[in-house]
Amino acid sequence: MDKDLGFNKNEDQLKQLLSRLKDKTRKVKLGGGEKKIEEQHQKGKLTARERIEYLIDKDSEFLETGLFAAEGMYLEVGGCPSAGVITGMGYVKGRQCMIVANDATVKAGAWFPMTAKKNLRAQEMAMENRLPIIYLVDSAGVFLPMQDEIFPDKEHFGRQFRNNAVMSSMGIIQIAAIMGSCVAGGAYLPIMSDEAMIVDKTGSIFLAGSYLVKAAVGEEIDNETLGGATTHCEISGVTDNKFPNDQACLDHIRDLFDKFGSFREAGFDRAVAKPPKEEPGEIYGLLPADRTKPYDTLEIIKRLVDDSEFDEYKALYGKTILCGFARIDGWAVGIVANQRKVVKTKKGEMQMGGVIYSDSADKTARFIMNCNQRKIPLIFFQDVSGFMVGSKAEQGGIIKDGAKMVNAMANSTVPKFTFIIGNSYGAGNYAMCGKAYDPRLIYAWPTAQIAVMSGNSAAKTLLQIRIGTLKSQGKEISKEEEDQLLKEIMDRYNEQLSPYYAAARLWVDGVVDPLETRKIVSMGIAAANHAPVKKFNVGVIQT
Repeated sequence: MDKDLGFNKNEDQLKQLLSRLKDKTRKVKLGGGEKKIEEQHQKGKLTARERIEYLIDKDSEFLETGLFAAEGMYLEVGGCPSAGVITGMGYVKGRQCMIVANDATVKAGAWFPMTAKKNLRAQEMAMENRLPIIYLVDSAGVFLPMQDEIFPDKEHFGRQFRNNAVMSSMGIIQIAAIMGSCVAGGAYLPIMSDEAMIVDKTGSIFLAGSYLVKAAVGEEIDNETLGGATTHCEISGVTDNKFPNDQACLDHIRDLFDKFGSFREAGFDRAVAKPPKEEPGEIYGLLPADRTKPYDTLEIIKRLVDDSEFDEYKALYGKTILCGFARIDGWAVGIVANQRKVVKTKKGEMQMGGVIYSDSADKTARFIMNCNQRKIPLIFFQDVSGFMVGSKAEQGGIIKDGAKMVNAMANSTVPKFTFIIGNSYGAGNYAMCGKAYDPRLIYAWPTAQIAVMSGNSAAKTLLQIRIGTLKSQGKEISKEEEDQLLKEIMDRYNEQLSPYYAAARLWVDGVVDPLETRKIVSMGIAAANHAPVKKFNVGVIQT
């Protein structure tokens, strides 16, 4: 394609964002830092990341989820990179699985509130996709200063043990390796798994450590005698096998996986994969540096799908949302994407890109139902400002048509995957399968912005509220003070718009280079193919 000045400017801007992403990724993957990594090695232990690398098949992909969890949080206690636990999908002996590995370089692997949330997200993925799950346990237990935020509620620490039991009843394989500390309530996680192994001398498991035992019952005993590998493999029978080091333990997990039987699959269609004909790297130049500027989303899609072939559904109707069929890495998919260019209807009405109108909502609802009828996974590409407002839209039934779209999407039983490539504002986030609507995976590109409305709109609204409050108190502010107040509000709101702010709170599973999108879709559908699809039923639809 011909590359103009605007293309080059866009490309430069996105490459700067990708450079920041790489820098942040490198730092967070260090966990607690080089010194803590060396301490692990001196104890004869691998780090969590080294364990995963050793465990998974050589030259296979590991799709990490929640890399930026807790980013910028808990700074008052030194931070908690990646929430102190590494999670993701990998392949062991050719079998796809979820892996959860405590990172002992981060606060000895202690559980923070976001650690619990991240673990539960990993278990959710295993349950949705019926994937085997491997727990590599090395944790000091709950971070006590925050116990009230981790311990008692429904989605807190205890939920993972409930999930252990539910997954077992579902027939989902769970394998656990105790490779360091495993304390108190956390001791139930590996022992509720199908098989629990322990590394001699470095692994230990007990409901209460030696200090607490002395305080509670007056008994003096060391941790190794209390809950080490010899005690639990030869006396209590709590663990199944012990191993001399991390590597031998991980080798045993691989041996177990080598003998698993196969399970019934969903049967999603896959052909021979083909790369896009259009150059994927051109996405960098096609996405405007100025997020308010229009662009043709179809050109982005052509650089993501096999052979750049996109079979569009109702191309001449409801044009602010693109719907159509394609293949990604061979997998058949249905794509729902916000069209960001300004379009013109047959009636001569101009429609703004990124806005959902009645006709586009109506079309999308029907398309989603068709994909469910045909057992085709759905991919959502979000760059959405919201639904159309105003008297004309209201009289045209925008709420009714929007409800129809949300209903079809929410009740969809084929797997859904969401990528936030630009704006993700208000109810548009919901309708385009935001986190609340159970996408199997949801990732943001570095260009994403996620909030109830744009920063500019929100800041001006908040400013008017603040000025109104001051006036009610009999205070007047100058134009300079008003400008300064607006800047403060804008800065704070823009920080919350960042995809990293969303990733830190697990509103998205990560921030990724656009060129990673095909891999994520492919691994996601391969995982979803392990779970048979339930019957689709939308209930009552507004017509």
